[in-house]
Amino acid sequence: MVLITEELIRRRAEHNNCEIFSLEEISLHQQEIERIEYIDRWCRELKILYLQNNIISKIENVDKLKKLEYLNLALNNIEQIENLEGCESLQKLDFTVNFIGELSSVESLKQNIHLRELFLVGNPCTEFEGYREFVVATLPQLKWLDGKEIERSDRIKAMQNLRQVQLQIREQEQAYLKKRDKEKQEAKKKLENPYQKEKSEAKESKPGFDGRWYTDINNTILDCEENKECVHETQGTEKHKGSDEDEMDKKFWEEPTPFTPESRLETHRHLEEKRKANDAKRETEKQKPPRKLITEEGRVLNVNEPKLDFSLSEDEDNNQIVLDLAVYRHLDTSRLDVDVQTTYIRVTVKGKTFQLVLPSEVKPDSSTAKRSQITGHLVVTMPKAVEVVGPRPTLPRPVKSAPDKAPTDNTRMAKQMERLEVDPSKHSRINLENIVKKEKPVAQGPLKLHRPAMLESLCSTGDFDDDSDVPPLI
Repeated sequence: MVLITEELIRRRAEHNNCEIFSLEEISLHQQEIERIEYIDRWCRELKILYLQNNIISKIENVDKLKKLEYLNLALNNIEQIENLEGCESLQKLDFTVNFIGELSSVESLKQNIHLRELFLVGNPCTEFEGYREFVVATLPQLKWLDGKEIERSDRIKAMQNLRQVQLQIREQEQAYLKKRDKEKQEAKKKLENPYQKEKSEAKESKPGFDGRWYTDINNTILDCEENKECVHETQGTEKHKGSDEDEMDKKFWEEPTPFTPESRLETHRHLEEKRKANDAKRETEKQKPPRKLITEEGRVLNVNEPKLDFSLSEDEDNNQIVLDLAVYRHLDTSRLDVDVQTTYIRVTVKGKTFQLVLPSEVKPDSSTAKRSQITGHLVVTMPKAVEVVGPRPTLPRPVKSAPDKAPTDNTRMAKQMERLEVDPSKHSRINLENIVKKEKPVAQGPLKLHRPAMLESLCSTGDFDDDSDVPPLI
């Protein structure tokens, strides 16, 4: 049985920011609800209420919804129209496919003066003779009945034959109520003795004159053979257990039953049990055997269920072991659990185990675990239990340079070349600078500036006669 709770209403009121006091429309269809409750207290502002396709058997706890305009109760187990007088603003009412047999209960809707549409399709009362005339004459405010508009001529005819139609409806109601009493008694007996029918069918289906499942003519079957048959029967029963369940389910659906609130409730419960059985079977199939972390001999195993990358390194300078586990970057630290033991480390990431055997013993009390703020990796530092004694670090000594060897000739010559010598006789090598005599450079420039040189060259020849009266050429 599903109850209407505050959590359910808030969950179905997402369109109103989960606020229920100012809620104007809510849909509670297909929720397996058996009873209407608390809605008139929590949702006083409701205008539209959907309650179709449930197993509600009585209209109740809605009379305080003064602003309710549309109520949908189709596909339920309602047998009587009642408790709607307080819904002053009610305009549309839907009772499609219910079990309303007391058509006279429609008279309780006279006070709903704003009621314009009424749906009673699929109810037993619609099979009564004079059904439409009775409803039209009883509810003058109606404009539509079962999706068909009520014309003025239909209303006049219904009012003229109202008294005769009322008598017919009363008689048909009495016959229907007697029929319902019988159906209720049969359903009660079936609930009290659910296995009586199955036992009677089992007795009728036994073959053989003595109720045995095999043909026994000479009665010469040995006890061992009987035992073998029993074993085969048990094996066959276990093997065909699933098929038997399918046959029972098929038999349930093929068995003809009257369309009553009890049969509809039974169908609903059968579906619910089958759904729960399938869910339980699915959960058992999903469950895996627990993974072994330590063998029976006490050997620790390496396990990486979350399939994370990791690196394990030894810091010899600080005498410790460092584990870098690449956990998810945006994973909340509360989903991590670190357990450091002397010989292994175990990290639980979102319920999945990561376990690694350490190369040497560590100190669990002195170990630390931190997460990188950049990559999100989990870094676990574990100091080693046994301290390593090593040589003292020696300071570097200054290296003495070896005595210089005798300088070579080239070095000696380079040093001598660097010196400034005044006496050229001290050179120990041939001076090649003065082998070729340097010519005097010829002066460049205008001829006027080179006149003395030209005169000297001309005077040196014998044919030159210097006349003072002759002006110079330049």
